[in-house]
Amino acid sequence: MAKPLLKSRTILEPFAQFNASSSSIRSLALFSTSPSETLIYVGTVSGKLLLLSLHHPNSNSSSSHNQESSSNNENRDNDDQIKFVRHMLISDCAVESIHVFGEIEKVLVVSDGFIHFVDLELVKPVKKIGALKDVSFVARRLRSKGNEGFTKLTVGGGADASGGSSFLQRFGGGGGGGRLNGGVVNDLPIDDNCVFAAAVGKKLILVGLVGRSNESYDSVAGTLVTMKEIQCVDLVKEMVWIDDSIVVGSSSGYYLCSCVTGHCGLIFSLPDMSTPCLKVLKKEYKVLMLVDNVGIIVDSQGQPVGGSLVFHGSPDGIGEIGTSVISLHNGRMELYLKKSGKCVQKIVFSVEGTGQRVIADDEDETGKVVVVATSSKVICYLKVPSEEQIKVFLRKKDFKEAISLVEELHDDGEITKEAMSFVHAQVGFLLMFDLHFEEAVDHFLLSETMQPSEIFPFIMPDPNRWSLLVPRNRYWGLHPPPAPLETVIDNGLIAIQRAIFLKKAGLETAVDDDFLLNPPNRDDLMDSAIKNLIRYLKASREKELTSSVREGVDTLLMYLYRALNLVDEMESLASSENWCIVEELETLLNESGHLRTLAFLCESKGMSSKALAIWRILARNYSSGFWKDQTRINETSGEGVNIISGKETAATEASRILEELSDKDLILQHLGWIADINQVLAVRVLTSEKRSHQLPPSDVIAAIDTKKTEILQRYLQWLIEEQDSDDPQFHTSYALLLTKSALESYETEISSEAGTSKQINGLEPEKQSIFQNPVRERLQFFLQSSDLYDPEEVLDLIQESELWLEKAILYRKLGQETLVLQILAVKLEDNDAAEHYCAEIGRPDAYMQLLDIYLNPTDGKKPMFKAAVRLLHNHGESLDPLQVLERLSPNMPLQLASDTILRMLRARLHHHYQGQILHNMSRAVGLDANLARLEERSRHVQINDESLCDSCHARLGTKLFAMYPDDTVVCYKCFRRQGESTSVTGRDFTNDPVFKPGWLVTD
Repeated sequence: MAKPLLKSRTILEPFAQFNASSSSIRSLALFSTSPSETLIYVGTVSGKLLLLSLHHPNSNSSSSHNQESSSNNENRDNDDQIKFVRHMLISDCAVESIHVFGEIEKVLVVSDGFIHFVDLELVKPVKKIGALKDVSFVARRLRSKGNEGFTKLTVGGGADASGGSSFLQRFGGGGGGGRLNGGVVNDLPIDDNCVFAAAVGKKLILVGLVGRSNESYDSVAGTLVTMKEIQCVDLVKEMVWIDDSIVVGSSSGYYLCSCVTGHCGLIFSLPDMSTPCLKVLKKEYKVLMLVDNVGIIVDSQGQPVGGSLVFHGSPDGIGEIGTSVISLHNGRMELYLKKSGKCVQKIVFSVEGTGQRVIADDEDETGKVVVVATSSKVICYLKVPSEEQIKVFLRKKDFKEAISLVEELHDDGEITKEAMSFVHAQVGFLLMFDLHFEEAVDHFLLSETMQPSEIFPFIMPDPNRWSLLVPRNRYWGLHPPPAPLETVIDNGLIAIQRAIFLKKAGLETAVDDDFLLNPPNRDDLMDSAIKNLIRYLKASREKELTSSVREGVDTLLMYLYRALNLVDEMESLASSENWCIVEELETLLNESGHLRTLAFLCESKGMSSKALAIWRILARNYSSGFWKDQTRINETSGEGVNIISGKETAATEASRILEELSDKDLILQHLGWIADINQVLAVRVLTSEKRSHQLPPSDVIAAIDTKKTEILQRYLQWLIEEQDSDDPQFHTSYALLLTKSALESYETEISSEAGTSKQINGLEPEKQSIFQNPVRERLQFFLQSSDLYDPEEVLDLIQESELWLEKAILYRKLGQETLVLQILAVKLEDNDAAEHYCAEIGRPDAYMQLLDIYLNPTDGKKPMFKAAVRLLHNHGESLDPLQVLERLSPNMPLQLASDTILRMLRARLHHHYQGQILHNMSRAVGLDANLARLEERSRHVQINDESLCDSCHARLGTKLFAMYPDDTVVCYKCFRRQGESTSVTGRDFTNDPVFKPGWLVTD
């Protein structure tokens, strides 16, 4: 486990120092000319301006700068990194403040109440601005990032009454001679890079540069003009200017002045004897206002933002570096985080007596240099690179503090998201070697740039198939190279044992206290490591990976599942879409007995032949085992768990594969053992609709074991009923198979009724059949529905049997009506079926033939008088009474036939009368039709010179014409074109005739 969060860290480290023993330092300013060079301007009490050059590592080489080199630099009195360049005398008084205007290559110096301008290299003469006197403080106008629309100040603008007074100072003019010329410069633009406010007593004077050219320093370089004068309440001691707001500090309090309106308002008052101190936090363009030892951060409108900073004592100076605020106090420098307010670093830089100490930072440029000056010494500090700060925590095993720092740096924009991912991966590897596997994988998952191949060496030793995929990056060299888990755990346990001895000797170690108090068990550590690596690999499967890495992830994931014997997970991975390498896993799974997993894996890779061979082995070797299967219910154990035998499971999985294959040889090769286990599965394989090409029926039929008649029957049934096969050979074979099964079933039933339980030809009882319907029902249905089989072959097979209904169907196919009626009426005594068959024949003599059978049955049976009477009752009207009387037996009781014969005679007379009526009505209708036709033919049509054709509208005159039944008249030419069945109205008289009322036919 990581140790508790530390309250300090190294953000700044001493880099170089310069002794100015002959001068007393009063002010400082920095300016970066390049990423690796910073100019330091030092103002002295004697009025000199010193120029120092500091050379330091740039951002690209900062990682090579370490604490060891820093400590060496700190001990040097005259470091080669900082060099004195030159100095320049500004005035006879102290240099109060220094402001660098790098954009115009000028340095503004306040000394003796005047503003002086010098060049950056201190080569050219000092230019004194004599028009402004008694200047106590100068603040450069800063423009916040993204603020493109701040107010453009103009000469003499604003609401202040004194804003109209302006002055003119030429850079190339004399030492102090200024002259007024307010009207000359009003139309010139103001250079935004040189706008500042000068404090003169209780007054602020806003000054800008106009008319600046790019010519040499000795020529006219521009004109300074007064843009506005703002009256303050008290004497100005501190001042900062951001955008359109100027924050002023005085003995009475802090004020907010608007450079646009000139209004000056109180922000809050200061207690007595308090000294104001302001610092612009340029990273966010906020202002820190000091009240005794409390720093309050406000925005450019004077509104508080964030929390307050509480310093350890009233600061002598304030600086800024990155996300920290620097406080100088009694020769000590303290760094406070802006967000949390915590003090994270303390540096003692001076043990001298009392004296002024100043600080300057370089937040405008690189943001990594801080310079502190005592009365006689300049000390330079460099910001420790972010990665070095993180490394310190990692070396101390302070992982939580390291991650907290990384998140803070990321939020502040100092490191990228990729760098944050890099640190998470580094922490993960360190935790792996510290045996904290769960926390390690948590960090691995948080790293978006880490590749899954980086953990392959923990699972499989080198060299292996994926060795070249593993990055050879050891990150920051804080952990050893990845090794197999066994090695990592063994080395970790040795380190724990060593740490226990060291702790007993009173020495501190970096090993977790929990491990020291409760040494872990090797098996538990191995179990935890494997489980967490499984978790990482499973998450990695969701990422976009190359095919090689995917193969490694899935294959090694299978290795880890096998190590913990996670059978369900192994089979789930093998049966789903995966990138496993079969060659890498085949030996492992074979030797460990996980053949089911290997079979699923081979199937997923398209190796169907190998998968089927494995299932066949399982069916043979696991005959006594049981596997849980929630999709099938064969048996229910005492605990209510559905179980199915291993043989059945193997056959089910093999049949599932075969159902999608079109390889005839492979299917028929495995059909036999599947059929031995479960005939339903075998049928499912043969009749599958999933395969692209169906199997040749002749080959399948030849391959089916002749003893497994039901499989053959079901296959032939599928060919005939579902594949619409019209091959007579298949129909005949199917009929013969059904017939044989029906005969065997009938004999079995007879034997069972006789008290025996023997099975015919080894057949199982009907209840275990793959068919739902009894075999005789299926036989009868097929014999009736198909016309393609050979009925004589089937009849020969059942000729000597008692399958009378089947015989009746066959005789019917052969057209032997008498035999059919004899079977239906005598053998089966099914009067309805016999009468129905007579109706199908459709001849009256069929009923007479059936009556003869009823009255004179064969096989020694007595006459069936009741059936005969029933026949006469139902169909007597269609029979000839004389023939019926001739057929009646003298032995038939008269009372059985009298009512029927009487009803039959009456029915015949009734039918005779009905026939006469229908005949006479038909004649009447025919007569009416003839009369109507005669009327139509005798109709007269009168045509004159004005008569027109109803089709072409030509005059008929003496032309030939025709008239349709709907009374339309057309010329003969149109009649030939229209035809005689369709009139010009579009009516087709063939399909829509015209009926006219007659004496019998009416509308």
